Amino acid sequence: MESLPSAGAPLHSAKVAQIARPFPGSVGSLSDKSSHELEAQGLELASPGVTPRVVLLSLILAAFFGCAIPFVDYKFTNTFLGAAHLPAGAVAVLLALLLVVNPLLRLVSQRWAFSRNETLTIYMTCLFSVLVPGRGGENFFVPNIIASFYYATRENKWLKFLEPNLRPWFTPALTRDGHYNKAVVEGWYVGGHQPIPWSAWLVPLAAWSIVIIALYIMLGCLGVMLRAQWSEHEALAFPLLRLPLELTEDMDRPDKCGALSSFFCNPIMWLGFGLAVFIQLLNGLNVYYPDVPTVPLYIGMGPLLTEAPWNQIGSFDIRVWPMAVGISYLLTAEVSFSLWFFYLFTKFQLIAAYGLGYMPKALPDPIFTRGFAKSFVSYQQVGAYFAYVGFVLWIARHHFAHIVQRAFRRVPPNPIEKDEPLSYPAAFWGFVFSFSFIIGWTVCAGVRLDVALALWLTYLVVAIALTRVVVEGGLLLVHSGWGPLGPLSHLVRGWPAASSAVPGAFISGALMTELRGFLLPSFVQSFKLAHDRKIAMKPLLALIFAATLVSLAFALWTVLHLGYSVGGLQLQEWWARGNGAQAPAKNAKEIVSGVDDNFLLNWAFFAVGFLLTCGMMVARSRFLWFPFHPIGYIMCAPFALYTLWFSIFLGWFFKSLITRFGGTDSYRKAVPAFLGLALGDVSMMVMWVIIDAWQGRTGHILLPN
Repeated sequence: MESLPSAGAPLHSAKVAQIARPFPGSVGSLSDKSSHELEAQGLELASPGVTPRVVLLSLILAAFFGCAIPFVDYKFTNTFLGAAHLPAGAVAVLLALLLVVNPLLRLVSQRWAFSRNETLTIYMTCLFSVLVPGRGGENFFVPNIIASFYYATRENKWLKFLEPNLRPWFTPALTRDGHYNKAVVEGWYVGGHQPIPWSAWLVPLAAWSIVIIALYIMLGCLGVMLRAQWSEHEALAFPLLRLPLELTEDMDRPDKCGALSSFFCNPIMWLGFGLAVFIQLLNGLNVYYPDVPTVPLYIGMGPLLTEAPWNQIGSFDIRVWPMAVGISYLLTAEVSFSLWFFYLFTKFQLIAAYGLGYMPKALPDPIFTRGFAKSFVSYQQVGAYFAYVGFVLWIARHHFAHIVQRAFRRVPPNPIEKDEPLSYPAAFWGFVFSFSFIIGWTVCAGVRLDVALALWLTYLVVAIALTRVVVEGGLLLVHSGWGPLGPLSHLVRGWPAASSAVPGAFISGALMTELRGFLLPSFVQSFKLAHDRKIAMKPLLALIFAATLVSLAFALWTVLHLGYSVGGLQLQEWWARGNGAQAPAKNAKEIVSGVDDNFLLNWAFFAVGFLLTCGMMVARSRFLWFPFHPIGYIMCAPFALYTLWFSIFLGWFFKSLITRFGGTDSYRKAVPAFLGLALGDVSMMVMWVIIDAWQGRTGHILLPN
């Protein structure tokens, strides 16, 4: 019986090819380049990435995004510049450097223009500085630790279990003696240009900032340990790196196409670009001038699904996001097919449940509330996460064994390690110590040790799985849709106790539930790009952390300023005052009052998801024709697939159609058109964000929100 490939297998082994199956022309492939092009690329790679002006510009951009993005995301609630792993803000910086800054610098001297490696280094720092301050970033802890107090009433009795179970340093909503600090909380929600009460906020800000920085260190060290395995041993596709690489191609050789890369000289690219610009220009003008016709990108299916059993499937809308269509075209057929197929498979399960006598739509969400509801979907997904990450780690077992041996100085470094941003011993011990610090911080917050370990180990499982979805599946946005504390409390009866459940719910809600902007995918993608471009990784890592900290500091100040000036009641609903902000108290109260009598059924469906994922992984390792990829299964329930499934279907459909009737050569020729579709969409996002900010327009969204 054949076994799954290990990390020690050669790069092009048959087994790894079956598991990775990168799309044609994947990132970093040099097999189809001529000797002249390879020589020219060698000259490109000799250019440095981290230079003094790159450092200065990256830090300025980090400060700018730290201030600007909270206004865009929370006050105006317009298109996100971050909150995605091909963020519009980072691509906008690339375009500004390519189309504005470099041409102006070349007017002075050709030597003054930014090189390709410098430009990509700035892009990599922006992958962090645009994610940290916006929706899905860790700044969510600010409303998260005060909203439950503001919305506490005599009826819900939240204060009775919040006050005795939270430390005063944990939240500014509590005074030093543990009582509700009403003035501080109401001041942030009411606003009125009040001064920020720093005396109440400094300690909680410092405490949460310390654990967030430790979290960034942990994810950075984990990214170092994952890069070689995923980039070289398994040769994953990294489709979200394709656009920045194409945009900057030949920029060090302006003779190829004037002052721009050859990508801009491809007429096929301009077809896709023009289509996206035409659609979003009309739709944007319609926001300001209703007489302008629109190109409909949304069809609400609710009115068509009012009869049983179809009314049991919940929200089922058709949305087209041009950027998602363009990126989905780059995916392998099995990945894109699995993403939309398993979303529909989930809906089929809801219909089947109704046929068996259950009514999923009529019952509440099972993650934190009672009832059977959709637990047969939710716990399948949780089981799928654990099984998938287990297989991912098993495939990498030899690579991780080498890292552990290096950490204890049992083996010498291999050639790969010298190009990493940290040595493997530094990455391993950095991960161990930062993880230990996070556990200690969580215990100091009042969470029992076993609960803290369960929370953060589950977080790591989710983080690794979602990062794998980004680097292999190319999803623009990812999140699990559940915080670890919810499923854990439904799988173990009577666990955890109130003293752990209350602070655990706040930690889970602030740092583990809304993961649109978590940084592990940015670390892995940046290390992959820097390694392939021969950019010095150690100074790059230092610059990334500097930009991240600058962005975080400015974001926290901006979030506090928005509350005490504009008022949290005027900010984005889910983030500041809705279900997201109030979730800790709701979830903690539900857990404390006793969560679920169906824990055996929850375990049964957990096992179904676990075993089904194991079966898919084994089948993929043995049968080249097997059409399903487990990342579609683990993403079947969250918001990401709800809003992106039809766009992914279109990308898969066009790729399948072109490949079937035109062959691989036609597929390659059409790639610029779909990249142009994504680029045109990003260009219009940036244009409308600027216009909307100028006009004070709110709610104009060109990305999933």
